[in-house]
Amino acid sequence: MATASGVRRIGDRVERKDLWWVEPLIYVVVLGGFVVYATWASLANGNYYADPYLSPFYSPCLAQNCVHPTLPLLGSWWNLSPAILIVGSPLAFRFTCYYYRRSYYRGFFRSPPACLVPDAPKTYSGETRFPFIIQNLHRYTLYIAVLVLVVLWWDAIEAFNFHGHFGIGLGTVIMVANVLLLTGYTLGCHSARYLVGGYLDSFHKASLRFRLWTYSNRLNVRHNRWAWASLVVVGLTDLYIRLVAMGVIVDPRWIS
Repeated sequence: MATASGVRRIGDRVERKDLWWVEPLIYVVVLGGFVVYATWASLANGNYYADPYLSPFYSPCLAQNCVHPTLPLLGSWWNLSPAILIVGSPLAFRFTCYYYRRSYYRGFFRSPPACLVPDAPKTYSGETRFPFIIQNLHRYTLYIAVLVLVVLWWDAIEAFNFHGHFGIGLGTVIMVANVLLLTGYTLGCHSARYLVGGYLDSFHKASLRFRLWTYSNRLNVRHNRWAWASLVVVGLTDLYIRLVAMGVIVDPRWIS
């Protein structure tokens, strides 16, 4: 049986004529590639600082073994990569995000892979059982993500400080772009929108909350674009700093 949209249904099987599989394939390649790279970069424990640039995967540095410690809460007994202490927090926020759930459910679990395409799993129970029930912690991971975001803003400001002199390097521009994209993604999150005022029944006598809610709504309209752009750029930021630290590339700078 054919439908007006060009989709042919045969029993319980749907045969689409378009390239419906491209979108879930992109999710697998980009998300899978990011997880592999972020895992490797976090365990590498080296080349994450090129003065004055600190990789976002290692910020804030919470151990004394950091090349550039931010807040050395852990003593010298910690001899593993300092990124292990922090990288899980922003990843937890990102991968419990409502938009990313849609993406990797379609790409990795094929549930569903696309509109009018049957689900691959037959026993999927939604987010009511372990491990998917952990997704409900998303609003709490937001609080940690905001704290990390504040530190990343400080890192971006520090990227203008070249041994006590004001300057701008290509790394400075990249770090500022990274934190701007992360801010747009974080503050446009559904949980952030709810937190600043979405739960209120009335905005009467709450004009500030209304303005914050309005700004969050504007960011949320492009939430998918903020999500992908920030994901790619945060990885490129680490890669750029890593290449500079290794001496593979030279960071062009202007210093006053």
